[in-house]
Amino acid sequence: MPPRKTPGRIIAAKTLVHALALTPLSILAWQFWDVYSTNSDALGADPVAEIEHRLGLWALRFLMLALAITPLRQLTGKAVFIRFRRMIGLYAFAYACLHFSAYLVLDLRGYWTQIFEEIAKRPYITVGFSAWLLLLPLAITSTQGWIRRLGRNWGRLHKLVYAAGVLAVLHFWWLVKSDIREPALYAAILAVLLVWRAWKWLSKRRASARAGSALKQKPSGA
Repeated sequence: MPPRKTPGRIIAAKTLVHALALTPLSILAWQFWDVYSTNSDALGADPVAEIEHRLGLWALRFLMLALAITPLRQLTGKAVFIRFRRMIGLYAFAYACLHFSAYLVLDLRGYWTQIFEEIAKRPYITVGFSAWLLLLPLAITSTQGWIRRLGRNWGRLHKLVYAAGVLAVLHFWWLVKSDIREPALYAAILAVLLVWRAWKWLSKRRASARAGSALKQKPSGA
């Protein structure tokens, strides 16, 4: 049986999502080149910190968007949103990788052996690195082939994204020195998304329990 063709509107929508997802990186690359070639202040007084901050912030934003896909599908009844979850999740991982790479290359400046010392002595780096490690197997197993190989275990494995989200928000919170309004906003968004999932899970358990109870009470001759 030949594979089903992807509708043109889905291809167009995915192209738009790719373009939007790459826009922050394109802007950052252009500003970096401007600073490098003309010594401008396009990235502020501390370009390295600004690059790391922006890449990490977009990783967190895409992670929140990926977590929001399932509630959005449930609220709207539009299954089409699921088609974009993997793409957005992979962009979250890609920006997280760039964030980590910027720290290694621009901050540590090639002294990569120091990363283990930094992870051990700085809690915000510890939780940030842990979040990246949790996202790594999710990105690797995001293909259809891995979904088939893992079966039910795929869903269990990908629940690690919740822990990664918590660690990513905590990393941002600890990184901010004074004004915690922005990390608090992402913490609130994550809390809403996790509470929604917990509520749906409990509702499903209760419905299953009621259905099982009704079957037990049903007369055998009915």
